[in-house]
Parts: sequence; C-alpha cells; structure tokens
Amino acid sequence: MARISVALRTLARGGGPTLLWRALLTAALVAAVGLLPWLSRTDPALTVLKARSAERTPTPGTLRAIRDQLGLDDGPSALLGRWLGGLLRGDAGRSWVSDTEVLPAVTQALGTSLLLMTGAIAVALVTVTAVCARTLWLGSRRRLGARGPGGTGSAVTAALPEFLVASVLASVVGVQWGWLPALGWYGPRWMILPCLALGLPAGAVLGRMLDDLLPAAFAEPWALAAAARGVAPASIARQALRRCVPGLLPNLGLFVVGLTGGSVAVEQIYDIPGLGRLTLRAALAQDLPVLQTGTLALVALAAVAAALARLCVRRLTGPALRDGALHSLHRPAAPARRVGPLVHGLLLAAVIALGLPRDPLALDTTARLQAPSWAHPFGTDPLGRDLLARIAHGALTTLGTALAVTAAALLTGVLLGLLPRLSGPLVDTVNAVPPTLAALLVTGVAGSGPSTPALAVTVVAWSPLAAHASALLRQERATLHLTATRALGAGRGYLLRHELLPAVLPPVARHALLRLPGIALSLAALGFLGLGAQPPSPEWGLLLAENRPYAERAPWAVLVPAAVLALLGALAVTAAGGIRLPRRQRTEPGPG
Repeated sequence: MARISVALRTLARGGGPTLLWRALLTAALVAAVGLLPWLSRTDPALTVLKARSAERTPTPGTLRAIRDQLGLDDGPSALLGRWLGGLLRGDAGRSWVSDTEVLPAVTQALGTSLLLMTGAIAVALVTVTAVCARTLWLGSRRRLGARGPGGTGSAVTAALPEFLVASVLASVVGVQWGWLPALGWYGPRWMILPCLALGLPAGAVLGRMLDDLLPAAFAEPWALAAAARGVAPASIARQALRRCVPGLLPNLGLFVVGLTGGSVAVEQIYDIPGLGRLTLRAALAQDLPVLQTGTLALVALAAVAAALARLCVRRLTGPALRDGALHSLHRPAAPARRVGPLVHGLLLAAVIALGLPRDPLALDTTARLQAPSWAHPFGTDPLGRDLLARIAHGALTTLGTALAVTAAALLTGVLLGLLPRLSGPLVDTVNAVPPTLAALLVTGVAGSGPSTPALAVTVVAWSPLAAHASALLRQERATLHLTATRALGAGRGYLLRHELLPAVLPPVARHALLRLPGIALSLAALGFLGLGAQPPSPEWGLLLAENRPYAERAPWAVLVPAAVLALLGALAVTAAGGIRLPRRQRTEPGPG
C-alpha cells in the first residue's frame, strides 16, 4: 500500500491547477465534438438518414421523424447534458445510426485497437533496436568517433506513410505471395501485417530520435570511467539507454495514443474493427453518442499514458533531476559536413526540373498505366497522365505548404514546451483527437478555404514537438553546468537565451524535419474530406491515394511517388543531422 500511495502522489504531482486544466480541456473537447453538426452547418438529421440508408429519400416528414427521435430540436446543450447524465450511470446511450448500445461497441473497439497497438509497439521497439544497434555497439566499445546518427534506410522508413506500407504489405505479402492473411481480424496471424504497417514508421522515428542522443551519453564521464575500469560493453550500452530513454518517453506515450485512435487508414485497409475506424465513421455520420464516447476513451488513454511516462521518467532519473546531477546531452559541436543532403537534394531537384516542362493534366486514354519508358520516365497513371509531370508540379505546392506548417509547428512546439504545466495536458488532449476529427472541427470553426488544410494539420502537428522540447528542457535544467552557471549569478533570461534554448532547439528542429514528409501527406489526405486539394490536383498524397487501387497491376504508379516521398524524407533527415549547437565563446553571465 505504501508503494501505491507513493506512485499516486507521483502521478498527481503538478498540483490541483494542472488537474483542473486537464479536466477543462477534456470538457472543451467533448463539448466541441457535441457541437460538430452545428459547427459544420449541416443538418444532422439528413446526415444520420444518409448513414442509415443512402437510398432513402430525405422527405421533410422523414427528417422531422429523425429529429423527434433523437431530440435534435432540443439543441446541443440538452443533448450533451443527457449523454453526460447517462454516462455517470454507466450508460453512454444508443447509436444514432445502428440503434445499438454505445458503451459495449466502444469497449470492444478499444480492446481491438489496444491489441493492435501492443503489436505495433513491439514492432516499433524491434525497429528502434535495429536503428540504434550500430551506435550502441560502437559507443559501448569507445569506437564511435564522430559518427552521425542513423542512416538513409531509417530516414526512408520514417518517411513512408502507414497507409502506403499497409497497402504494399497487403497486396504483395498477403495477396500475391499468400504468406499472411490481408483482410479481417480473426487471430494472431491477422495481426502481423497491420502491426508491421504501423510499427515500422513509428519505430524509425523513435529510433532516429534515440540515436541522436546516444553519442553524447557515451561521451559522459561515467561512460569513460566505466570503460577504463573494464565494465562489460553490454552494461555500458544498457546504462546509455537508461540515460537517453527518459527524454523520449513522452513521445512514446504520444505514439501509444496515436497508434490506438489514429490508425484509421490501416484499420480500413485490413478491415479491422478498431476504435479509429469507429470514430471516423461516427464523425462522418455525425453519430454523436459514439463519437463522444470514443473521444472520451482516447482522452482517458492519453492521460494514463502520459502519467505512466512521467512515472517512468521519475523512476529512471528522479534523483538526478532533483539534485541537478545530470550532464548535458547536447554539447556544442561544429555542424557536420555531409555529402548525403547534397546528393538527395540534387536528385529531388532533378526530378522537379525534368517534370516541370511537361503537362500534368494532359490525358491520353490510350496510354493508361504504361510502364516507365523514354516517353514517360516514371510511367503513366490510370488516366494516361505523365507521372513525372504530376510529381514535379505537385512538389511546388506540397513542399511549400509542408515547410510552412513544419515551421509553425516547430515554433509553437518550442514555445509551449517551455511551459510544461500548461502544455502537458494540452499535448495529451490534442494528441488524443484522431486527425480526421481534428480536421472536421477546424473546418467547422474556420470554414473551408485554401488555408484550412494547413491550419488543421498545424493544430495537431506541434504536440510531439512540444512533448520532446519539454522532456529535453526538464533534463537540461538538471545539468551540473546549469547549476554552476546559476550559482555564478545568471538570471532566468540569461539561462534561457544562452543555455536552455541553444541546447533544446537543435534536437527538436531535427525532430521537426523528420516529420516533414508525414506532414506533406497529411495535408494532401485532407482532400478526401473536401478540405484540401481535390482531383486533378497533383499533390503527392493524392497521387498515392488515387493510384493505390492499381498497385498490383501497375506497381510503378505507387512506388514512384513513394520513392520521391522517401527521397524527401532522406533529404530532410540527413540535412537535419547537420543541425548542431555551434561552438561559441562563453561570456560571463549577468544578473538578467
């Protein structure tokens, strides 16, 4: 009992204001979901009727009967109050579409998603091990030298979208080779492909972040002393992991929630009855009882994951954080000169330059799905349009908007990461919202327009960067050199400008660039909701989605846009490797 009470006190640390802020955010999110039909300026009775039966004629009498049955004329406040009153009694109401009880359906879908998430996390951890294995082996044997983090392979894997990995695995491994089932959810064998599709990109991102921290951990005095005393390399590697993992645990918690509610594309491809697909269908059908209950379950899961992450951080580095006994993992170093970014940048520029003179909208029905040739170096799409031209013209819009969103997310994430008491619950709440629902809410508030997709993606893209910045800042504040600088009379402003921000900004900027390809795809994916680019726009995400049904017949139609996207990921990640804290002359701290 004593250990349980200590754990509860640890989880609640942060005080009443933080818990109150978390409760207010949850209430605001649930209320916003309840207002979705009114925010989107649509008739919820018509939407529910179409969800029940798309062939029924929406006569005034039919719509009036649905309004009376659901109590829509009472307004959103009354509907929300009735739902909350029933929820307190353990009754989440009945679905507006299927007329089944909501709570058992959400509980079953949550269990499926949690099982899928567990398998994906296992795959992600194996991927992290593969990404970091060489650094761990070299660092534990004092042979690391000036090697940079990761390689192109992990950068490409991190850039691939889950729905593309899922499609390729389903069509190749499941259909063509017949090794594993590609549809349904009936047992362990049905878990393998979707877990791979979710876990590989997530593990590549986490692996790159961990690999970015390991070299500095191996350069700390304890590692030098352990190697001098003949401690086994395996033990040194374990301690280096223990030193670096706390800075990544908050992002691991975000991945847990994101893989549970945000895996809707993978669940759709493999026909998995998970919570992501359930909330997507409820959002599109405006089935508020199901949508509110599913959202509340994701928020609760996010709070539990965040609390467990904080508890693990305190268990791993609690005394050092309390006593200010850590060493900085972000030492000044000269930016690395690497050939990789130059090569990747030249290849991407060459693709764009060769494709711009071509017409991306020219149709040739006699040349549908042609293989790559001299006339069409990248082949053609299902309408006979030149893929090279569409990729090149789509790069201008896709890359420009993605860079702007990434910069805005980086700025927001760093600023909010400096205020962990404010941003912690906000990060958990925002991360619990499935991307589709976030887009619908943003559209309801801001309306449809050319800037709506960028705004919708920015609303959620900052949260992992804020979690990363907050975790690194917490450890940097507990370093010995900061304690010494503070003892010399440095004020908060000096510490922030000259010590904290220069140490935190480079790794968070590298993290932001690592997510650049995913942001580019998220922007294009909103086109399917009527919020962003629509056909015949050549945006890259639309190219992948439009050509995916033809992957078996014409694999180049999917593989070529995916390869260009992977090239963007390799460029972003290898260029990010050169973002380092520059060497500078230290000045004597002043009182400010």
